[in-house]
Amino acid sequence: MAHVTRAAEPGPLSGHGLLTEADAEKMAGLRRMKTVATSLLVAVAVVYVLATWAEHAGAGGWAGYVAAAAEAGMVGALADWFAVTALFRRPLGLPIPHTAIIPTKKDQLGQSLGDFVGENFLAEGVVRDKLAAVGIGRRLGAWLSRPQSAERVTAELATAVRGGLTVLRDADVQAVLAEAITRRAEAQEMSPALGRLLEKTVADDGHRRFVDLMCAQSHEWLTKHRDTVLLAVEGGAPGWTPRFVDRKVGDRVYRELLRFAAEMRDAPDHPARTALDRFLADFADKLQHDEETRARVERLKSDFLARPEVQELIASAWAAVRSMIVTAAEDENSALRRRATAAILTLGTRLAGDDRLRAKLDGWVAEATVHVVSGYRREITSLITDTVASWDARTTSRKIELHIGRDLQFIRLNGTVIGALVGLVIHAVTAAVGG
Repeated sequence: MAHVTRAAEPGPLSGHGLLTEADAEKMAGLRRMKTVATSLLVAVAVVYVLATWAEHAGAGGWAGYVAAAAEAGMVGALADWFAVTALFRRPLGLPIPHTAIIPTKKDQLGQSLGDFVGENFLAEGVVRDKLAAVGIGRRLGAWLSRPQSAERVTAELATAVRGGLTVLRDADVQAVLAEAITRRAEAQEMSPALGRLLEKTVADDGHRRFVDLMCAQSHEWLTKHRDTVLLAVEGGAPGWTPRFVDRKVGDRVYRELLRFAAEMRDAPDHPARTALDRFLADFADKLQHDEETRARVERLKSDFLARPEVQELIASAWAAVRSMIVTAAEDENSALRRRATAAILTLGTRLAGDDRLRAKLDGWVAEATVHVVSGYRREITSLITDTVASWDARTTSRKIELHIGRDLQFIRLNGTVIGALVGLVIHAVTAAVGG
């Protein structure tokens, strides 16, 4: 940020009060040029007085030439002083028409400047030509294909991700996530998809391993829980049967169950397995085509999603995902960052070597830029017009004079010199013709 200093003496920005160091330097240069131009005017005025006195004193013909040149130089200097001064203020404070042009026409000036920029710098053709000349795809590809650039982009992305996750409130994200998942699940009927999945699984014998596991687990459970089976059988027996009979019946039932489980476990072509296959195939068909079965599945789905435990599980998933992402983003050697860097390097290499990909990227950038420029040209140029309109007339005049006033003083210098030369020529021609 530039330092500011307070103006020590009246000048082009004395009403503004504060000047930046750059403004102060420009003001000093403007004052020097004004002093030079005014000094030259004073000098030719002195020369005119002396030459006129010398001419009347009989110094010779040369005095007339010098007086004519000095007189024309004064006229040129005064005329150009008036022209330059009339741009910014009224000369000598007199209400002369068409003076103080910038203060009185600042709004029109701002509008014209905005229109000029919009028509000549924000035109679609100009924007497309400039972007084509820049070659964004080529430059971006060359930059991204360097390992240090890819690592820098990855680091910046990681910082942005961490910052974004820090700003987000976990409670808000969890609520939105739970609501989105629940709404999506409620809107999507599950039965047909489940039916097709089950049908495909049974057709490809994909359920075999699951059935094998269930059979093995059933046999293992029966082996370990003989007493449980016996108690269940005895508990269901009539009260008038003797207890030893109940035990024998329970023991027989247990042995048959154990034998049945072992046969199912060891015989892939067991009739019970075949029956299970038919059951699963029929169930898959019902899931897809039976309205009652589909309705029951949807009710089960709704009841399941409505359970507080399920909603809490969905919401808590965000905490795990957030922690995983933050940890990976902070670790420079994490798999996530390494993969991101590798992906960026691959993209840069492709951009550098694939003309079609570069052309696509350049086309996307051009279309996006043209869309923004075309759709928001008025808003862009209003930055100029509104800024100028917000300035008061005095400030506008001072700002412009500060930036171009020094160069305008050369007009005064040139006017003095050119006026003197023209006056000398006119006097010489007049003398020659008259002679």
